[in-house]
Amino acid sequence: MSYPPIKITFLGTGTSSGVPMIGCDCEVCTSSNPKDKRLRSSIMVQTKDTTIVVDTTPDFRYQMLRLGVKKVDAIIFTHPHKDHIAGLDDVRAFNFHTRKPMEVYANYLTEEALRRDYYYAFSDTKYPGVPEINLNTITTEAFTVNELMVQPILVWHLKMPVLGFRFGPFTYITDANRIDEKEKEKIRGSKAMVVNALRKEPHISHYTLDEAVALVQDLGVPEGYFTHISHQLGLHDAVENELPEGIHLGYDGLVLDL
Repeated sequence: MSYPPIKITFLGTGTSSGVPMIGCDCEVCTSSNPKDKRLRSSIMVQTKDTTIVVDTTPDFRYQMLRLGVKKVDAIIFTHPHKDHIAGLDDVRAFNFHTRKPMEVYANYLTEEALRRDYYYAFSDTKYPGVPEINLNTITTEAFTVNELMVQPILVWHLKMPVLGFRFGPFTYITDANRIDEKEKEKIRGSKAMVVNALRKEPHISHYTLDEAVALVQDLGVPEGYFTHISHQLGLHDAVENELPEGIHLGYDGLVLDL
């Protein structure tokens, strides 16, 4: 089945604390390079007719404002950590403009967190002005948003199941340190992929830079981009110069046309 042309926009490429980090005076946090300024990790996937956002970070409102986004058809969640769900309340603006609920897709674990954290949006008696959300439960089975087929990919964030997603030629994975071989098969054949690369030193639940490079190369994906980046990784330009051909650091505002 043919897949429509898609545009991927990196809304944020930072780890949970963002870059710069509060109270830090390291060379990355004080860098004047815009590529060293990282909001929390999220992407926007667009076709001619459909706009999807993956994860509503604490920076979601600003991410929408700085790109002038007028319409979002659906939000898809990877997992329930706060740096990925904390901005959901701000879908109220889209509710106001479209006069309909926001379509939200999440696995059972994330759905539980959303219902708990945003209890007021799921109450039987809602206060006027709360977010209007139509919650769709997803598993590892493919689903569609308008004309787009979305293939979830189960990855592991230590012991937490997290969903990556494949959109035709493109795969997006964040917050992972292990992927089972069966799930890797869902990634193979992608033209481009994004994966987390937190820092160079080992971490209990995130890929390191070297591990992320090895993953992209093992899967044979021609273009690899890294996200969920900590200030500990180093200056953008310096790290970019260390990477193999075809592999790059993502940065806020980067656009891929596939």
